[in-house]
Amino acid sequence: MNRIPGKLIVPKNVTDALRSVIYPGGTQNIVALDMVQEIRLAGQRVSFSLVFQRSDDPNIYLIRKKCEEAIVANLGPEVEISGNIAIKFIHDMEKPVLPGVRNIIAVASGKGGVGKSTVAVNLAVALANRGASVGLIDADIFGPSIPKMFGVEGVRPAARQEGNRDLIVPVERFGVKFLSIGFFVAPESALIWRGPMASNALKQLISDADWGPLDYLLIDLPPGTSDIHLTLVQTVPVTAAIIVTTPQDIALADVVKGVSMFRSPSVNVPVLGLVENMSWFTPAELPGNKYFIFGKDGGKKLAYELGLELLGQIPLVQSIREGGDEGSPSASDPQSITGLAFAGLAEKVVRQLDLRNATLDPTQKVKITKK
Repeated sequence: MNRIPGKLIVPKNVTDALRSVIYPGGTQNIVALDMVQEIRLAGQRVSFSLVFQRSDDPNIYLIRKKCEEAIVANLGPEVEISGNIAIKFIHDMEKPVLPGVRNIIAVASGKGGVGKSTVAVNLAVALANRGASVGLIDADIFGPSIPKMFGVEGVRPAARQEGNRDLIVPVERFGVKFLSIGFFVAPESALIWRGPMASNALKQLISDADWGPLDYLLIDLPPGTSDIHLTLVQTVPVTAAIIVTTPQDIALADVVKGVSMFRSPSVNVPVLGLVENMSWFTPAELPGNKYFIFGKDGGKKLAYELGLELLGQIPLVQSIREGGDEGSPSASDPQSITGLAFAGLAEKVVRQLDLRNATLDPTQKVKITKK
């Protein structure tokens, strides 16, 4: 591998370098064995954790030395790696993530273009309007839109130090704390990342941020089902999922797959219900009129068939699009047509969450098994 002195180091450079480190006595490298975790980069400073199965593993110090050598050999002698490799063990990694967060809610959709991020942003604002402490993570790594929807595209989150950790301080607006990969890349840049890199970025937004106590943390997931979804349920115990759709048949067909993923025995995350977005079109000059341009009550009917709650029907109104483009979510005006719709959605979500927490056991993280 060619050295890259003076160039910006990204997580892929680190994992590529460490693939040359083979676990003694075996054939697999330490990256394939998922021993390399918590990669952090700051200029030429590289740090990460090596996770071992046992605290009495005789190869601990040999592997750490080989890691340092591999980083220097591949990334250049100016890279700061000495003393920056933490040794951890499986039992240490079981400490609770986000201990101050009461409810973690995944906002998902079967396909793109149904307004999932719009619903996630406005639901977060509507929950904050009720006096709750709310956080939001833009986990749509390849299409981050939340910075624009909050009107903070040019902002860069601050950082603070806690012990030997550097924590990202979430941006806050309209009473919602939020983070997005969009804060750390240029808006015109296309992210060409393999699954592990995207998953590592999500882990950092969750674990390396100063979220503090929250009543609700919403996770805006990419459309469909992907590595990001699996990373989420392996990293934190997701309290419940919300599925966003439109009344259109082609959107509804993909909802079943999303619901099936969360309900599968290996994931086992309760689905709180469906949100039907773009339920009807209402022109501003005729607020009493409804035009069902994508079909009528498709989400309502599917929710009934799947045994789920219909959490809300959100109309297609020009102000929702304008608010998203201008960085002023519709829910920030609680008395508008859409503000009232999102307030009703927030009320239903809170009620269903309370019912879920009263009747079901807490969700467990999905365990990663190695053969």
